[in-house]
Amino acid sequence: MAEAIEIYDDRLRAIVRPDASLQELANGAVHSEGPVYFHEDDSVVWSDAHGNRLLHWSPTDGVNVLRSPSDYQSGNYRDLEGRLVACSSGLRAIIRREHDGEWKILVDRYQGKRLNSPNDLVVKSDNTIWFTDPPYGITEPNQGYGGEQEQPGSYVYRFDPATGEIYPVVTDMVRPNGLAFSPDESLLYVSDTAAFNIPGGPHHIRVYEVVGDSHVQNGRVFCVIDPGQPDGFRVDEHGNIFTSSEDSVQVYAPDGTQLGKILIPETSANLTFGGKERDRLFITAGHSLYAIDLNTRGVQL
Repeated sequence: MAEAIEIYDDRLRAIVRPDASLQELANGAVHSEGPVYFHEDDSVVWSDAHGNRLLHWSPTDGVNVLRSPSDYQSGNYRDLEGRLVACSSGLRAIIRREHDGEWKILVDRYQGKRLNSPNDLVVKSDNTIWFTDPPYGITEPNQGYGGEQEQPGSYVYRFDPATGEIYPVVTDMVRPNGLAFSPDESLLYVSDTAAFNIPGGPHHIRVYEVVGDSHVQNGRVFCVIDPGQPDGFRVDEHGNIFTSSEDSVQVYAPDGTQLGKILIPETSANLTFGGKERDRLFITAGHSLYAIDLNTRGVQL
């Protein structure tokens, strides 16, 4: 087994390839975040969140700047039409790149008041967008343009771009950050990274039951991440959770058992599955973009 892997449970051996090695694909970002994979050219788009840029990597062209300034984009995803949908902490909005390349604000308010600063998002199979809205773009000078918080809390929202309907689905977290659905979309996982700047704050992932495809209930702590924060994470086809942390990508079984770690030389912030078989894990960490090949596949678009 490669030196980059720590095994705590034998179930990890079926997930990580025996010859797996971590590869650094790119560096030079101020703070790498929010990777999303595009199969059309085997590329990854990710945010240099603190550098206020959007970056693009492909095996043929290397790295180039896709958008600068990016209005402090953070989390990125693809919708069902293949369009890039993103969280803009600077604009305090969910934005989308249209087929003609133009960027459009999809939503930036709830009940007439500005959102805090959307941080991460997922697109559900019904094309609704679920996103977290902590205030980091307001409170942290390198994550947004500042301003006043208008929402009474930090929530997880469900937004339907077809109808414009938006409402909070999770209201019992301190600083919701990353999020992902289980393979059958019956569960919603959400990380809380309040410990980042609130002493004694949570640094865990919660899980909720999805009700009627549009609401959640019965939230509970799924796992506590240590060291560091569960900033962003993804789920594989078997329901295993791959989450960022200070020293690694930590891997958890659906029952909450920690299976092991994929060690990263920088603090990981987010990750996504990609490659032709969706069995390559792309990891944004520190100044860099990394990749490792696995024996499991991701479920996201």
